[in-house]
Amino acid sequence: MDFTEKWFGLGPAELALQQEARALAAAVAPFAAEADAMSEIHPGVRDALRESGLAALMVPAAYGGRNDDVDPLAVCLVREVLMRASSHLDSMFALQGIGSYAITRGGTDEQKAQWLPKVASLETLAALALTEEHAGSDLKNVSTTVVEKDGELVLSGAKSFISNAGAADFYVTLAKEEAGLSLLLVPADSPGVSTAPSPELIAPHVLGEVVFDDVVLPQGARLGAPGKAMRLVLGTLAVFRVSVAGAACGLAAGALAEAARHATRREQFGRPLLKHGPVAQLLADSWNDVEMARLLTYQAAAQAREDPAAALNRSSMAKVAATEAASRVVDRCVQVMGRWGLVANSPVERYYRQARPMRVYEGASEVLKLGIATQLCADLDAI
Repeated sequence: MDFTEKWFGLGPAELALQQEARALAAAVAPFAAEADAMSEIHPGVRDALRESGLAALMVPAAYGGRNDDVDPLAVCLVREVLMRASSHLDSMFALQGIGSYAITRGGTDEQKAQWLPKVASLETLAALALTEEHAGSDLKNVSTTVVEKDGELVLSGAKSFISNAGAADFYVTLAKEEAGLSLLLVPADSPGVSTAPSPELIAPHVLGEVVFDDVVLPQGARLGAPGKAMRLVLGTLAVFRVSVAGAACGLAAGALAEAARHATRREQFGRPLLKHGPVAQLLADSWNDVEMARLLTYQAAAQAREDPAAALNRSSMAKVAATEAASRVVDRCVQVMGRWGLVANSPVERYYRQARPMRVYEGASEVLKLGIATQLCADLDAI
């Protein structure tokens, strides 16, 4: 059912990487449902991911990684496999890159040497702290502040709905200062840093609120130049947004496999469900959605491999297309399976809950569509 992989032109290295990811997924399978129901780190998942070595994809080779630079296509291919197996596993893998990429791009040699090897080995868990109660997509409206005092930096404010909060060893944190928006590397054990659980989501996730109560940091805690944070934030999105599309493709393909098996085995009115026209149509439409989303996702990831910033709009298109397709596909799969698709904690029911948040995080569909439409009109004007 994964014909796109064969025809897209993935090379031996990419195919081998998929096999590594499948081996990890198989190792996690016995406790995947348990992990996906947790809002804290599952030790078995962490151990399996550590032993796989796949977290090394998230940092450059100079600091313990696998490639000279983080490869968006490689990350995308792995997330496609991992999300199909376990959302907890996929999230843990993805956040190692999302939380550390600003260090890779804007950190000092000392910051990179201190943190990136630990990210690659999974000794350290990473987090990116952008969102606030009144600042979601509107990051320029953050109220967390950093001021210079007696040669040091003092960070004050609160972040909301932060992935890995309470489990992370550091928070790459967006804050406002006189020069503009800046990013700071804040060790989780810094005095004044505290966390609390966020409200539970429909699909459990390691998520929390982070408070910075006059946290004192050295001048060297900044990532990049003062006031230039958005370059690093956009750089992170340029590499990792398309990987959300990869995860959505994996989720949709997993749900479709469950529904297709059910349709061939379940009989109604004397014949398999597959032989009933409306059911066949639901399956066919779903397969079309999966394959179209995967093609766009692989294309965007391949372009991001060459130039992440130039491919950001294409990555946004892939993220919208794949996450919206995943919601349609899983809804159809529940319909195909009837009451069996509604059984709590069954694979399809888990996919159903996990699909919905993907249309919101890392750029809500409506926000991304605004940017996509703007780029479309700009390109037409340039012709």
